[in-house]
Amino acid sequence: MNPAASRLIRFNKPYGVLSQFQPEGRWRGLKEFIDLPGVYAAGRLDADSEGLLLLTNDGPLQARIADPRFKMPKTYWVQVEGVPDEAALHALRQGVQLNDGLTRPAQARLLPEDPQLWNRTPPIRVRQSIPTSWLELIINEGRNRQVRRMTAAVGCPTLRLIRMAIGPYSLQDLAPGVWVDEALR
Repeated sequence: MNPAASRLIRFNKPYGVLSQFQPEGRWRGLKEFIDLPGVYAAGRLDADSEGLLLLTNDGPLQARIADPRFKMPKTYWVQVEGVPDEAALHALRQGVQLNDGLTRPAQARLLPEDPQLWNRTPPIRVRQSIPTSWLELIINEGRNRQVRRMTAAVGCPTLRLIRMAIGPYSLQDLAPGVWVDEALR
């Protein structure tokens, strides 16, 4: 590939990895997985979250992906403590009041069954007396730890958070720690 050509990297970021190349404290960095000069993360995904992270060497593309003004939807699968009722789902769909204001309405649905996913290291905490369930949330903004704060606000704290898609780009069948370079014209 021509070194000046635009690149778009789809990466399945494992738990415990920062959205930056250098490690910090107990968290690992992207350099452990991706050794490509000149590419940068288009947006963030917290170290304790997993899933799709896009990286590019194209500044305008990076801005379109990361900037909430472009309303690129982000799809998350969220394992929560408890089973949200219709009132909780309705609240997520209407927008949830957080300490930094009302969120935009989300698309929210209870997944009919637990998704078949890779095991997380370390595993989530399990409490025998409290069931867990999975939600699909699609949001068009990206506040700090927003999905976690939204589920907590409706009484269902997040146990595991996986970003499945950003706009047209999806995780597909990428295993944790694996990346692919998409051909951009």
